[in-house]
Amino acid sequence: MISKLPTLPCLQRDAAETLLAALTELVLRAGAAIVAIDRGKLAIEGKSDGSPVTAADLAADRIIAEGLARLCPDVPVVSEERVALATPPYHDSFFLVDPLDGTKEFIAGRDEFTVNLALVTQGVPLLGIVGAPALGLVWRGIVGSGAERLSVSPDMTPGDAVAIHTRRFPAPGHEWIAAVSRSHGDRRTEGFIEARPGALRKPMGSAVKFGRVAEGAADIYPRLAPTCEWDIAAGHAVVSAAGGKLTDGSGAPLRFGLGAAGFIIPEFIAWGDPKAADRAY
Repeated sequence: MISKLPTLPCLQRDAAETLLAALTELVLRAGAAIVAIDRGKLAIEGKSDGSPVTAADLAADRIIAEGLARLCPDVPVVSEERVALATPPYHDSFFLVDPLDGTKEFIAGRDEFTVNLALVTQGVPLLGIVGAPALGLVWRGIVGSGAERLSVSPDMTPGDAVAIHTRRFPAPGHEWIAAVSRSHGDRRTEGFIEARPGALRKPMGSAVKFGRVAEGAADIYPRLAPTCEWDIAAGHAVVSAAGGKLTDGSGAPLRFGLGAAGFIIPEFIAWGDPKAADRAY
């Protein structure tokens, strides 16, 4: 672990680079806590919005909260599991955390669940870490400094980092890959895909979809239905750092932590190729 940073209400890229290793360690520790839980004996509770929460969500949240309090005690933290404590707007820097993204996947016994941690500065995700502990993968990036993928051993020890980059959108007439949700389909997203011939749909769970776009294994991840800021902030940073772009359905940039009711993002599209995004509008 690194020592505490001085009070920096608006953390920039140099601070993000200093924090990256320690934040990755927190994500790995949270992932270890999740996979250590016996899913067959898991108690499941419902939140007010109807989504499930488990001991795994809470264990991961506790590890990250305690770690961030040690590392950056003066930087606010917004977590899905403690959103009632949030006091937006956050005009400078704050951490945005989803301790267990894809709880439904986790409960169902599938491996596509993630731990998402983002540092947002002035409304834009600057640093993102998406850990997929059951897949043995971490995607991470700092906007302006690049993105990388780490392989992780079963005991959550990280291996060597490999630089990743998004890919150019295939030429007309060639197949392209749409990362789509396994659990959250919607009519508008289907319409977006249907309007672009040649789509090959790849169902995936959680923020794994952002990692696949960032590494060039998928071309677009569209979700033209509401989701929450903590679901996508880390993936936003990773895709952007890898050369991609996130927009709303009209091509406008997304903003985080500035007071949207319920931290709702009405819609988004993650583009591996920014030029494809620019041509779409």
